[in-house]
Order: sequence, then structure tokens, then C-alpha cells
Amino acid sequence: MTARAVADGHSEQSGPERARLLVVVAVPAEAEAVLRGLPGATHALPLPGGELHRTGAVDVLAGGVGPAAAAAGAAAALSAHRYGLVVSAGIAGGFAPHAPVGATVVADAIVAADLGAETPEGFADVAELGFGTTRHTPPPAAVALAARALGAVTGPVLTVSTVTGSAERAAALTARHPGAAAEAMEGFGVAEAAARFGVPAFELRTVSNPVGPRDRAAWRIGDALAALERAFAALPVPALVETLAEALTEEAGRG
Repeated sequence: MTARAVADGHSEQSGPERARLLVVVAVPAEAEAVLRGLPGATHALPLPGGELHRTGAVDVLAGGVGPAAAAAGAAAALSAHRYGLVVSAGIAGGFAPHAPVGATVVADAIVAADLGAETPEGFADVAELGFGTTRHTPPPAAVALAARALGAVTGPVLTVSTVTGSAERAAALTARHPGAAAEAMEGFGVAEAAARFGVPAFELRTVSNPVGPRDRAAWRIGDALAALERAFAALPVPALVETLAEALTEEAGRG
């Protein structure tokens, strides 16, 4: 869908519809943290395979773990309701020293890091193989606005189907994706679904553990969930959606 089509479609919606935000997390604990950070009462809306939790201008969905579940859940919500922006959110592993434990990360790229094939020359992603894309770029204006409001680190967030558990794999990922800030399991799936509906997407993560050798004793999940709550309490939702609407209108005017 072109930017013009998106802008034209949004121009026919009511104000509240245009300003609505969809937040997709993996598990209920993350959804609860997001909702604690948002003002107002919450009520549930039925959705195939689950339910949305609506508070004010924000709908929150626990879509499941991994890119496939996240894409399916996001697509179900996007089929049922209209949104100005989709956010993949939750806790994540951080690549030290760029995103240490406790950091908040806003993705400036959402990358499918292990979607591809092993070859005699090493890993080749699906873009190199000619089968599609491995990267979505969130709207820079939204990234900049959110990062400023949250005091967040920015950088690529990698989507993986298997969480990294060794120093060797962490090194391989950082070699393939210089500047990577975090690793999670849902962002690319959410972004793929949003792209099919012509809706912008970005990813927001709080870091619970370093990417590398698996050491559950070092995980700070409670702290990361508390940071996620604080991030959504500080996220300027109306300004984000307004910034995106203006950017889409400008892009459509240039088209």
C-alpha cells in the first residue's frame, strides 16, 4: 500500500480512530506491565484466538511468543480495528555495552536475524537468497520522538526464533548486524503484519539480560517489566500518532 493510500484512508477515519495505537507483546506479564503504565480503565474486546485490552487510545494484545504468533495476532487486530501505529513491545536481551541491563531501546531497524539458510560460505538471509526482506525501518520521526521522551538507546533490534545462548552466537550476530541494540522474538512478525495493512510500526524493548551465554540467575525480568511500565507511562502517544500522520501526509503530497 502506498503512503498516499494510507494517508487517504486515514483521512476518512474519525479522530479517535486515527489516533489509536496497537501494542503487541508476547505474554500476559508484559501486557500487564504496559497497561499499568497507561492511564484510565481497561476493558476487553474479543479477537480471534485472544482478546484486546483497551485503555484510552491504546489497545494491548498478548499475541504469543515468536514471530509467527506475533504476526498472526497483529493481523487479527489490524483486520478488526483501524490504527495509526503498531508497536512491538516487551522485554529483551541487550547487546552490551550498547544496551546494558535496565536500558530502554527504541528500534531504528527491525531485523529478522536468523531467517535464511546456512551455506558453505556462512549464513545467507532471505534477502540475499532473493526470497523477500529481512528489515523494516520504523518511521524516523517516531523513533526520534519516542527515544527523546524515554531517554532510550536506539539501534537495530534483532528478531530471532531461537534466543541466543552462547558467546559465539552473540559474536556472530553482532558481526552480521553492527550496532545491534537488542534481541527479541516478535518484532519482525509484528512489522510484517503492519506492513501488509499499510500501518507504520516500531519496536520498544526494555533489557532484562545481556545477549550471550544463558545465565538465568543474572536475568532481571522484574526490573525489565517495571521499566516497561515506566516507558509506557512516559510514551507520548498522541504526539507519536500525530507526527506519523503529518509525515504520511507530506509523503503523499510528494508522491
